[in-house]
Amino acid sequence: MAAEKLGMRIRKYREERNLSRGDLAQACNVSEEFLGELEESSVYPSIGPLQKIARALNVRLGTFMDDVATADPLICRKHDVTADLIMHKAAGRAATHEFYSLAKGKTDRNMEPFFVELSPEPEEDRKLSSHEGEEFILVNSGRMLLVYAGQTHILEAGDTVYYNSIVPHYVGADGGPANIYAVIYYPR
Repeated sequence: MAAEKLGMRIRKYREERNLSRGDLAQACNVSEEFLGELEESSVYPSIGPLQKIARALNVRLGTFMDDVATADPLICRKHDVTADLIMHKAAGRAATHEFYSLAKGKTDRNMEPFFVELSPEPEEDRKLSSHEGEEFILVNSGRMLLVYAGQTHILEAGDTVYYNSIVPHYVGADGGPANIYAVIYYPR
């Protein structure tokens, strides 16, 4: 999803609930400046802050990506999948995480499944994330770097990991591009 679309949706839900930026920032423990930059499409946040915002607005994380509701079963065709969310974009650099939603339109879902393209990120730009819920990841290609609870793990194609996402963690590419399938469960 283009950042401008994400920011517009967050603003729409915030305004529908008659919340000021300050009210929402306080409710989800982010700075009002960050929220303003997000709504104005100048930042590409990680999943953690987006989940906090979704919870404060009482919506699913996927609400920020859904365009159209569908009926069960939801079938996602490879040729129809597009990047929905671009993250970890530092000033003057390309995004390092591109998320492709695999459940767009399933409005009653309890999990957020994604295909994610990872590009290497300079060590100084790697930030730990923490949010409620659990994550399951399958490495599809390349090598994935996981920093979890102060330990570093390298996963290769075919490897999986399942963890509680409240523990500070970082997921990124190791040495070259990597592709993963990630399922995020976020309790309501």
